[in-house]
Amino acid sequence: MDQARAAADWGDVPIGAVLLDPNGRVLAAGANERELTGDPTAHAEVVTIRRGVEALQARDEDDGWHLDDCTLVVTLEPCTMCAGAIVAARIGTLVFGAFDPKAGAVSSLWDVVRDPRLNHRVRVVSQVCDQECAGLLTEFFMTRR
Repeated sequence: MDQARAAADWGDVPIGAVLLDPNGRVLAAGANERELTGDPTAHAEVVTIRRGVEALQARDEDDGWHLDDCTLVVTLEPCTMCAGAIVAARIGTLVFGAFDPKAGAVSSLWDVVRDPRLNHRVRVVSQVCDQECAGLLTEFFMTRR
């Protein structure tokens, strides 16, 4: 949640993510940085995956971009771009808070991460702290209107 709040501080939608290694330790964390960096692909999930891969490579892990045994925790159901990145990174487990009925690509509109036509499928745990996650988003957009 701290990552999500940080995004709101610099004017971006408050979505945060944390990548856990196979032992449950924080490997990387990130938040939406689209407004901060001017990069439309700088969603919390993508930022965190990139940092996680860098952390693994710094540890000199074998095949550092494969995140098979890692868990990505994110405040909002990932969009199609982020769901694709999660599959491409071969993340083992995705945990998310609130559903995104307008753009969610894990349950709401599509199920990219568990599509049997793709080379990798992700275990999904949803609605973790969903009220708190949704509340951050509601509060953020109420101040914008």
